[in-house]
Amino acid sequence: MKKSIFLLMLILGISTSYAQTDEKNDLPEYTGENFSLEGALALFKKSNSLEEFEKLINLESNNVNNLDLNNDGQTDYIVVQDIQDHDTHVIVLSTFLNEKEKQDIATIGIEKTGNEEAILQIEGDSDLFAENTIVEPLDVEEELVKSKGGPNFPEITTNRVIVNVWFWPSVRFLYSPRYTVWISPYRWNYYPKWWKPWRPIRYSIFYKNCASHRVYFHKTNTRRVTVARKVYLPKRSKSTLVIRNKKGTTIVKKNNRNKTSVIKTKRRR
Repeated sequence: MKKSIFLLMLILGISTSYAQTDEKNDLPEYTGENFSLEGALALFKKSNSLEEFEKLINLESNNVNNLDLNNDGQTDYIVVQDIQDHDTHVIVLSTFLNEKEKQDIATIGIEKTGNEEAILQIEGDSDLFAENTIVEPLDVEEELVKSKGGPNFPEITTNRVIVNVWFWPSVRFLYSPRYTVWISPYRWNYYPKWWKPWRPIRYSIFYKNCASHRVYFHKTNTRRVTVARKVYLPKRSKSTLVIRNKKGTTIVKKNNRNKTSVIKTKRRR
């Protein structure tokens, strides 16, 4: 009997050890990957206002936010702010790490290109994501072309096209004559009553939950929204607690003597 109990405890101990190891190694390549850029665009597309958009990205059920940058064991609240410059809008997604420190997470750049035409892209902040991590709406068009096998064998090819986002409710909201530039009223330790933070889940589970967002929004190497970037960069919020290094992102904290110590590191696997 004692031998059986010992073996059972041994098996449980090994299983627990492996589980802890797996969870420890279950990290994204970059810290920002715990925030779904594709998911943010999916929610932005269906929002009727920036206030509604801010609420949607902060709901656990929407599987967009899994960030805990201040390492308090709970997801961070994401605030939304618009920077407008004529027909260009930059929707900035940020979070407060404490009373004074604010870190940008991503920006949605929107540029009007015609009477009823607009394009947009979302870009992850370079402190949290790999350089030039850009996501945009995906659409394809089919074209009938002559096959190399002869005129009697036409082929259908698909081409990726730039999406006109003018008719998205959120975009029409921004370009409405009655629109007033939106800045979130929330800040550190002052959050809406409806918001309930949750404990971040394992990255592999979070990534799987975000699969539906990646159907219509894909990463691209082409920067199409250029004016918005120029408008945004001088106003970028960068926290001194987030340090970018060659292996990813390191989050540090400061003590009373103004020294820093590492509390969380995301590394390449």
